Amino acid sequence: MFARLKPASKVAALLAATVLALPAAHAAEAADDYPSKPITFVVPYSAGGPLDGMARLMAEKVKDDLGSVVVENKPGAGGNIGASYVAKTKPDGYTLMMGAVAINAINPWLYKDLHFDPIKSFSPVTLVASVPNVLIVNKEFADKNKIGSVQDLVDFAKAHDGELNFGSGGNGSAGHLAGELLNVRTGIKTVHVPYAGAAPAKLALLADQVNFMFDNLASAASLINDGKVKALAVTTTDRSTIYPDLPTMQEAGVENFDLGTWFGVFATGGTPPAIIDKLNAAYSKALMDPEVRKNLRTMGSTAEPNSPEAFAAFVKSELAKYKEVVAASGAKLF
Repeated sequence: MFARLKPASKVAALLAATVLALPAAHAAEAADDYPSKPITFVVPYSAGGPLDGMARLMAEKVKDDLGSVVVENKPGAGGNIGASYVAKTKPDGYTLMMGAVAINAINPWLYKDLHFDPIKSFSPVTLVASVPNVLIVNKEFADKNKIGSVQDLVDFAKAHDGELNFGSGGNGSAGHLAGELLNVRTGIKTVHVPYAGAAPAKLALLADQVNFMFDNLASAASLINDGKVKALAVTTTDRSTIYPDLPTMQEAGVENFDLGTWFGVFATGGTPPAIIDKLNAAYSKALMDPEVRKNLRTMGSTAEPNSPEAFAAFVKSELAKYKEVVAASGAKLF
């Protein structure tokens, strides 16, 4: 038998229950009214890149469901500046971020002082794209030295110990990690040359200032199609749909090599689930738009929209994976 509450105890219990119910009630009310003003969508990189272009295209596609979505670029520190900004905003669904593998999975293992937690500071909404990286070699260098495969490159590097170099978009970038991982997995020694972004790194590759690099497939596609570089392999476990004849690094003989580029929509950590669900529904719908699908295919992405829970699980698995990759690569912490 339960003891009877005294009148005063009953009042206290009712007050406590009411206080506990207030946050949930306010959250539900906020979700009902959401969105009632423009949403800011932060891209933590410079304008003009794949993430920026997709964010702007999707801003148009979600208008009917979310109203005005304003894209703002906040580049710097490998995406950390924009991420830090979003992490500190009010968790009300009015500030979103185009997060990416670098911000949410790589940077936490490279930077000593992050002003955000890669998991707690953000609420995942949906994955947008998952794109392979590709190993590309300077065309003249490849032709001159008969390098037509990953094994050819490895053999040449072993015969010319420490003489080859590879470019990347900067220290700690996916291209840097991939190059260092190639050294580790194959036992070769090549020198990393960091640039201030992937674009100048590609210019250096074309000018024969570096011998090879790992680049985002979407970004490298035009150079591959024009025959300006030699593509040797993609870095994911599955082949690319736009270059199905190109082997994976693992098929080319390099074991345990699975590095891709992905990005997706995040809200500030602690955003009410009901608002996250609204955002997920709107962006999932936009991701199935024919124009968006065409752009994603051009990038080499076959990713489908997923649930917030599935995206959150994916981010956690990527964070764990890159802890090992960064350690294996020997990339330095900043």
